[in-house]
Amino acid sequence: MNRINTIYLRQLHYKFAPLIIFPLLLTVITGTLFQIAVVTGNADNFIWLLELHRGKFGRINLEMIYPFFNGFGLLMLGVTGILMWLQTRPRN
Repeated sequence: MNRINTIYLRQLHYKFAPLIIFPLLLTVITGTLFQIAVVTGNADNFIWLLELHRGKFGRINLEMIYPFFNGFGLLMLGVTGILMWLQTRPRN
């Protein structure tokens, strides 16, 4: 990969990481907390966590695209991260 593509790849990763990490963290945290509520027998009191987990934010309902956004974002960060890692490894 030439130098221009390397710079572009790092800029792409740098710009999209903050946008993509928030929904991923929100999904992980709300899913974990809701599971704790289920285990403790309090799931009925924490349905709002499940709604956040699925992408329903009050009037904004993203349930249809939220999983695809999370999946695409994770894939994008993974691919750009691995490509950057492969470029920094010592070559034989």
